[in-house]
Amino acid sequence: MTSGDASQGVAPSDAELLRAHVEGDKEAFGELVRRHRDRLWAVALRTIGDREEAADAVQDALLSAHRNAARFRGDSAVTTWLHRIVVNACLDRIRKRQAHPTVPLPDGSRSEDRPSGVEPAAPQADHETALLVRQALADLPADQRAAIVLVDVQGYPVAEAAEMLDVAVGTIKSRCARGRARMALALGELRGRDTNHAPAGNPGATETVPSGPGAVKPPPGGNERRDQR
Repeated sequence: MTSGDASQGVAPSDAELLRAHVEGDKEAFGELVRRHRDRLWAVALRTIGDREEAADAVQDALLSAHRNAARFRGDSAVTTWLHRIVVNACLDRIRKRQAHPTVPLPDGSRSEDRPSGVEPAAPQADHETALLVRQALADLPADQRAAIVLVDVQGYPVAEAAEMLDVAVGTIKSRCARGRARMALALGELRGRDTNHAPAGNPGATETVPSGPGAVKPPPGGNERRDQR
């Protein structure tokens, strides 16, 4: 089916690719992954905060999706289904990491923690703010972090994020509200420390650190959406 559609210049939909994969098309799932891997990777990296862990989580999630594609019932968009599997894989890894507190938590600020070609480094002027936001995000409880990543960083509508996390819309709103409040406090404390050490008269010491969309720029990924909510 995929080859026929391609020859006619019409790209198959995500659902058609998944169905073709279930029916035995060996290229369909790879095409589906190519369409969405950048956004799936970005979500995993922001949720876990560590490049290696994020890569493992995405690999685990895609293997699960590949094996269980026949169970997809079409109740949601294929991309929503894929995101749900990736986020669940990330949360599983976070829970396992929290069960072994001797494992150091990466701060996500190292250059090797950024995916090459997917998440470009922040401009020099924004670098300090980006590091502060990353640290505040990494310190959130896993459920709040996942909601913030989907809604505020990746720009998904609240309703779609609720589908991805398989929770009620009100739960997403609550998690985002609590997460934003915690981040605001954390960013204030971090910025306060910098202000105490800043030279007198430094105008940059009193700038407000953003905590909403745009505070951490999402990676460019194909058809990145910024739906109005």
